[in-house]
Amino acid sequence: MAEGKKIVAVNRKARHDYFVEETYEAGVELYGTEVKSVRMGAVNLKDSYCVIRKGEIFATGVRISPYEKGNIFNRDPMREKRLLMHKREILKLFGLVGKEGYTVIPLSLYFKNSRVKVELGLCKGKKLYDKREDDARREADRDIRRYEKSRGKEP
Repeated sequence: MAEGKKIVAVNRKARHDYFVEETYEAGVELYGTEVKSVRMGAVNLKDSYCVIRKGEIFATGVRISPYEKGNIFNRDPMREKRLLMHKREILKLFGLVGKEGYTVIPLSLYFKNSRVKVELGLCKGKKLYDKREDDARREADRDIRRYEKSRGKEP
């Protein structure tokens, strides 16, 4: 069976502010009108993070805008969404977040064969000099590509 993956939202700021050590895939517990809003692309992952409580993992700060035709069935757009992962993965993340100063950040939200999934990143915060270094490297790569293109050489 072919794997259909349609990306709905990406948290670009996460890769700028954090080093992503590992990525995980988790399902999202949503209600009917929220799924319709996700299909329309009305999702914002900016400033979102995950918390682990009582052996369960929740995404906080994920905004799914209310469905326009949803009337009374709409849920609070900023409610915590429960994520569906294996217990051992949650416990592993809990141990790393507690001891080593990591945080779990939603990186992207997508459909995988009609199911809503979220890509989680186990992240460590970047310092200001790390961000500057990344920007300088990106700028240098862009200049090199521009120079090679003007000389008629494609990389």
